Amino acid sequence: MNETENTPEFSAEETLSQTDKKCPACGGTLDFDPKTGELLCTYCGTIVDIEDDDKESARELDFDEAENTENRDWGAEKRTVVCKNCGAETVYDAETVSGECPYCGSNQVLEAGGENIMAPGGVCPFTVTKETAAKGFFSWIKNKLFCPRAAKKAAKAGKMHGIYLPYWTFDAQTHTFYTARYGKERVVRRGKETKIRIDWYHTRGSYDKFINDELVCATKNHDAAMLRGIEPFDTENNLTYKPEYVAGFASERYSVGLRDAWNDAKSDISREIDGDVHQKVRAEHHTNHVDSVRLSISYRNITYKYLLLPVWLSTYTYKGKVYRFMVNGRTGRVSGKYPISPLRVAIAVVLGVAAVALLAWLFMSGDSGGAEIYIKSAESSLYIAM
Repeated sequence: MNETENTPEFSAEETLSQTDKKCPACGGTLDFDPKTGELLCTYCGTIVDIEDDDKESARELDFDEAENTENRDWGAEKRTVVCKNCGAETVYDAETVSGECPYCGSNQVLEAGGENIMAPGGVCPFTVTKETAAKGFFSWIKNKLFCPRAAKKAAKAGKMHGIYLPYWTFDAQTHTFYTARYGKERVVRRGKETKIRIDWYHTRGSYDKFINDELVCATKNHDAAMLRGIEPFDTENNLTYKPEYVAGFASERYSVGLRDAWNDAKSDISREIDGDVHQKVRAEHHTNHVDSVRLSISYRNITYKYLLLPVWLSTYTYKGKVYRFMVNGRTGRVSGKYPISPLRVAIAVVLGVAAVALLAWLFMSGDSGGAEIYIKSAESSLYIAM
């Protein structure tokens, strides 16, 4: 094996001048402030306006004309940055766009794009402060039914880390041809016995829908299910990317390319349209029984945006185990892991079974007069006739 095969590739880069600026009053570091939407000196509290008078949003780009569509495997690539304030060298993974100097605290925002790499078109700046995010976490965990009471009382959020994560959004006009079948119920009586029968019919039709800002995360470095839990983001309110918006926060470049992201988006869009078609057939034929839906979806006028979206990351500990959680930096929505009490789950199961048994006993012990209990799902039905 070649000894240099596993040697990281280093590229020397300079920080952007917009974020090398210091406080005009005391020379302190200027960070983006979610509360004011401007730059704030972390030492003396001086506020410096971000020069962005137009407040424009990121442009929608034509998907068919995109050139850089592949995934990015950064592998062992590294970026070496020399701090202009103290001269110290900092090494970053190649996907990192911003951070801070570990020696003097200066902001280090790098070029977000590069050769064969797209730069973000827009950013949704933080509007939720770390204090508000922490309060949201406490409210969230207190409302978890199966979380032990001791865990709720002991939960203390660790340091809140703000990060901008890369996302793709897609717009498209869809036209769907579908086939399905729906069921109509009818009552069949044989003597004292009453049953419900379902007669099935076939149907077909078309459905048009405009897809706006279908969201796909462009990194695999974070828990996908947890990220889903803090969606949606108000992507319509994005601003054209400026380095000042990410000053004081970590941020990542995309690793999931445009092509694979679009395939993921199409899967999500298909599930969304499937639900819409189920609802359409139910409404048109006045029934709750719909199945065997088949879709043929075509897309046109596909556009995309590459955005950086804000997320607070943190952890808490309970009985020596670390649990992670996230907070949406725009809405304050919380998602995460939490301990579950087996006792609370067992009690809930026992109460549920007891409630069903009591309901059945009430029906069986009285004069039901041919009453029926219906337990229905989207594709099947269970009927108990009495």
